[in-house]
Amino acid sequence: MVSTGPAYSVTIRAEYKNSPGMLGKITTCIGDQGGDMAGIDVVAVTDQSMVRDLTVYASGVEHAQEIIDAVGSIDGVEIRSVSDATFLFHLGGKIEMRSKVPAKTREDMSKAYTPGVARVCMAIHADPSAVWALTGKANTVAVVTDGSAVLGLGDIGPEAAMPVMEGKALLFKELAGVDAWPLCLDTQDVDEIVMIVKAIAPGFGGINLEDISAPRCFEIEERLKAELDIPVFHDDQHGTAVVMLAGLINSLAVTGRQPEDIKVVVLGVGASGTACAKIMMSHGVKNIVGFDRQGALSRDRDYSDNRFKQWFADNTNPANESGSLREVLKGADVFLGLSGPGLVTREDLAGMADKAIIFALANPTPEIAPEEVPDNVAVIATGRSDYPNQINNSLGFPGLFRGIFDVRASEINDEMKLAAARALASVIPEDSLGPDFVIPSVFDANVVGRVAAATAQAAIDSGVARRSSRTDDDAENYTSFRLR
Repeated sequence: MVSTGPAYSVTIRAEYKNSPGMLGKITTCIGDQGGDMAGIDVVAVTDQSMVRDLTVYASGVEHAQEIIDAVGSIDGVEIRSVSDATFLFHLGGKIEMRSKVPAKTREDMSKAYTPGVARVCMAIHADPSAVWALTGKANTVAVVTDGSAVLGLGDIGPEAAMPVMEGKALLFKELAGVDAWPLCLDTQDVDEIVMIVKAIAPGFGGINLEDISAPRCFEIEERLKAELDIPVFHDDQHGTAVVMLAGLINSLAVTGRQPEDIKVVVLGVGASGTACAKIMMSHGVKNIVGFDRQGALSRDRDYSDNRFKQWFADNTNPANESGSLREVLKGADVFLGLSGPGLVTREDLAGMADKAIIFALANPTPEIAPEEVPDNVAVIATGRSDYPNQINNSLGFPGLFRGIFDVRASEINDEMKLAAARALASVIPEDSLGPDFVIPSVFDANVVGRVAAATAQAAIDSGVARRSSRTDDDAENYTSFRLR
């Protein structure tokens, strides 16, 4: 069974006879059903009855229902209500806009709005670069989606994608102090998406593309990068790649390998699979074999007009291997899954090299559960928070954008992504690395600062920073009174 966790937390409000042993019966029943007790709270008590809220972690919706049904079947127990903690967390949305300055007096109004704001508008009109200092542009990112490839859920549309985009905006703010706005677009037309993003770009310092299906996401990103003067970052590609590489760097250290000596098999050659291959190659990995639904990406296949898969085939798989996934996995050092649930078996992985490294990153259900891997596996990482080694994009994008905004970079280039990955890997001290600790926690206070500093320095070194120091003083440049 997949591990239980707070993502499937339910609170059962149960009324039962106030007699010795009843609570024990209930908690034993929950344990027999495989649930984990997370909390027991008294709601009301009389001589005759007891009402308690029982918070239980389950492994999924069906498992939660089985627990609820079992508790309800206990003689003398009445279930009053059941609350889903995850849905409660989302009620009314997860983000809001807050003002940074007061608007409580006539004086406040005259500076924040009319008439004083007109002077600031004209200053920007005279010097367009002043927009970076005199508005929120320099700390604001648009999180743009069309809802076509949301998590592992697929094409669920822009409204259903909104909770993910709000979550992304929340993490931007909580982890890095970056203001982010969800923009869920009711179109999947490449030209329309490019046009819309270009039109709203003046109000943002960066664009974060999210959950847009391949191959459209590649073209959208390419065109926006070419046509905008602000960074465009497709997190499903490059955010995944940055965090994955950080975990791989530390996994190689744990297992005593060098990047140029390993063989990596990638299952799932979409947006993230392609970006992961590219960043691994930049780090020195030479032998990568990709798999899609039709099999290995070799130079013997016809990719029609899919130039992205054609690139992958032309630049990877040096031995031009074909055959089944199990056959190609024989002797491989690393398996990277970016595909779907349960697509890899214990037998597939058993033929890999000793001390194999498994990154099963399909979400929310990995290609193989950690409990099922064979003995030759030394390191396993997933995208889930209820297992060790969570490869989570939130380890990357907050620090990346913090660094980008600190030096007002005009783009995000390969040097910046590679620097971010290596900085993220370095958060864990070498003497603390281990099979269950190859990637830091998203709540590690060092993550954002270290990734931001490395990203900013790489932007400066590669010539894409608008200012040469993270400590340039805007106040001195723009707030001194100047006679007109």
